[in-house]
Amino acid sequence: MSQLTIRQVEIIRAVMMAGTIQGAAELLNVSAPGVSRLVKYSEESLGIRLFDRKGGLFVPAPEAASIFEMIHQVHRDMSNLNGAVQALRKGRDVTLSFASAPSIAQFIAARAIRGVRARFPDLFIDLNILKIEETADYLLLDRGEFVVMSSPVTNPALSSEPLATGRLVVIVPEGHRLANREAISVHDLAEEDFIGIAPDDPYGAIIAQPFFEAGITPHYAIRGRFAQTLVSLVRHGLGVSLIDEFSVAEVYMPGIVRRPLLEQGGITAWAVTRKGRPLSSYAELTIERFRREMAAAVARDGWDDPV
Repeated sequence: MSQLTIRQVEIIRAVMMAGTIQGAAELLNVSAPGVSRLVKYSEESLGIRLFDRKGGLFVPAPEAASIFEMIHQVHRDMSNLNGAVQALRKGRDVTLSFASAPSIAQFIAARAIRGVRARFPDLFIDLNILKIEETADYLLLDRGEFVVMSSPVTNPALSSEPLATGRLVVIVPEGHRLANREAISVHDLAEEDFIGIAPDDPYGAIIAQPFFEAGITPHYAIRGRFAQTLVSLVRHGLGVSLIDEFSVAEVYMPGIVRRPLLEQGGITAWAVTRKGRPLSSYAELTIERFRREMAAAVARDGWDDPV
């Protein structure tokens, strides 16, 4: 037994609405002979009469009334389906939840989100700022799809994928004696009031590593918890700091001067996800945007010209 295709449903409904073959062809922007042939084929293959021909008009046959009602329903369902597809393509009525470490959220997250919103303008984004010890609960309790962290998370239920590796840079206040250096050593920083993060913190350990490898103990004048705090303290002239380049990846940052670190040092950003949980296409795109924006930040030659 022959079955109607979506194309046949579309053609039959157009003839119903227009009342003529030519009118249906114009509605669908196709040729009139093609419409005529498909109507004739549909009637022959189904073994029923769909239309009465009266003076050039196509009038739905009384015996096919139930079929036409179903055709209307199919058309409405297809319209609803297409509307839902269009909504998904724009992210309408969809929420993407993810989290980031404060240092990465400062500038990189905003750039990544800008790229995502350009692709999905109606997507609602719920961005959370987390410390590394909060990551496991956030993901395992399904509060979000992924977390971008500056350290991998050691949990058997989670997976950590590297995104990009950035350099460590020195930040000093404008007008500081080290501001005219092209690069700064940890030996120079050892003589300054150092603003840092406790070395028993995962991020703090990364920052302290170049000091330890040089056999130097930094003189902590002030300790903070987040990268943004370090930047603010340095901007107000309270000392100098060592920080990852993602935390200061902005072209214009008044009050501070950024310089490369002479010694080797770097930090890797990671996308942390829950094992076994498929990511939405929105989350996949967002992670890719993070990767792209971090690569762009790393590729830049530098921010500030030597004073």
